[in-house]
Amino acid sequence: MNELTPTTMTVIEAKGPDASDLVTSERPVPVPGKGEVLIKIAAAGINRPDVLQRKGLYPAPNGASDILGLEAAGTVEAIGEGVSNLNIGDKVTALLNGGGYAQYACTPALQCLAVPAGLSMVEAASLPETFFTVWSNLFDRAMLQPGETLLIHGGSSGIGTAAIQIAAALGVHVITTAGSDEKCKACMELGAERAINYTDEDFVEVTREFGKKHGGVSGVNVILDMVGGDYVAKNIKSLAPDGRLVNIAFLGGSKVEIDLMTVMLKRLTMTGSTLRARSPEFKGDIAKNLEKTVWPLLESGSIRPVVHATFSLEMASKAHALMESSQHIGKIVLET
Repeated sequence: MNELTPTTMTVIEAKGPDASDLVTSERPVPVPGKGEVLIKIAAAGINRPDVLQRKGLYPAPNGASDILGLEAAGTVEAIGEGVSNLNIGDKVTALLNGGGYAQYACTPALQCLAVPAGLSMVEAASLPETFFTVWSNLFDRAMLQPGETLLIHGGSSGIGTAAIQIAAALGVHVITTAGSDEKCKACMELGAERAINYTDEDFVEVTREFGKKHGGVSGVNVILDMVGGDYVAKNIKSLAPDGRLVNIAFLGGSKVEIDLMTVMLKRLTMTGSTLRARSPEFKGDIAKNLEKTVWPLLESGSIRPVVHATFSLEMASKAHALMESSQHIGKIVLET
């Protein structure tokens, strides 16, 4: 450890299920283990899983910090045994297993990427959780290809704004849903070719026509969904033959009734995943793909982080209240 590194740090602890239960506390600065680095955090992103963890619905994996926060950007402060790809002083953005709502956090070195040239620490902190999730689910699991069609639910969310931009930049025809005209407009500005205000339109029929226009068949090739609930049956109707449905959350419920005959007749694939419990090696492979394919797009300005608001670390409760209001477009970030 750097001799100037303090022994204690400010953190945010969840003392209960409500946003107001996020309080400031003091804890020892963690020490990096084998294969890990200690990051002096400049900014940390907020994500829906943080809200679920605060409510007791998404516990940290064994061995992970109980402190909320799955992504951060900052400076490498110390290096654990066996780390050769990073040096003290490197500016990085990192996927964390937990611990981001703090002044310091440890994470496997494989889960770190250089801060893209031209981006601030706040912008860099908004990247890892969403970009890793989007890449893993759309391009690794769903095998999304240039020229295909993609429906993204929740297009104005952190995941949505990242997915729209990455997919559109790589030659995919994107259609999305959002809950207001303002959010639909933002999605179009980010690269969606069609945005559906789900309070006014039936996304099934619009999506089927979108598929005919861009692929010659009724429905889209891939759907990225975080809603679940009654969307699952509607998603099945919205997919083209050989389509792929990827669920990354079930905000509307995970117990549903569907007609599997349609899945069989259309040769559909239904899948889903969570990222947090996967190995550092698995996440490291995603990092390599992002560095090769997506980081140049960020550095050229072809795609950009969408940060709706920033709060000081001590104002984490207000940041969570904003997240739960769903009034934001893009990411919410804490600054230490």
